[in-house]
Amino acid sequence: MSSDKNLQLFKDSNALLTGHFKLTSGRHSDVYYEKFNLLKQPVICTEICKQMADYFKDAKPTTIVGPTTGGIIIAYDVARYLGIESIYAEAGEDGGRVFKRGFSLEKGEKIVIVDDVLTTGRSIFEVIDLVQKYDVEIVGIGLMLDRSNGNVKFDYPFYALTTVAADSWEPDACPMCAKGEELTQRGSRKF
Repeated sequence: MSSDKNLQLFKDSNALLTGHFKLTSGRHSDVYYEKFNLLKQPVICTEICKQMADYFKDAKPTTIVGPTTGGIIIAYDVARYLGIESIYAEAGEDGGRVFKRGFSLEKGEKIVIVDDVLTTGRSIFEVIDLVQKYDVEIVGIGLMLDRSNGNVKFDYPFYALTTVAADSWEPDACPMCAKGEELTQRGSRKF
């Protein structure tokens, strides 16, 4: 499926919102991708996850890792298509990511990290830091949507089903703040 058709899935599921938003990164934007409007629809979600699984199957991963919260759903479904395990990394008490619930990795495992929407890459970089502690091989990073337009770089094979250029600003440079527009915060991280 093309990037345009995947972007259309966001539109069709009412996951593409416009307004004045505070992103998980702390930056502000006039566009927000409410991935849970898409993820709550298994028919659409599984189509996206199958595309990711098909892309990474030749890398022969042994485990798919996703950060909480949307990454749990994606990791599970991608792993299901590949017939392997999925685990997820939760927010740590002192920042970063940790494995809980008995999750761990074995030295030498081949890992693919997956997530939903990329803006600054913070969640992915936190998961990279975590899994590197286990001396594993990261064979890929997969995203539903890269809203950085490819500007966030990783040292591993990277695949985004959809890439868009979505503006975002530091709060002190936000044109909507300058106009006094009401700010909406969505997502799971609070500031």
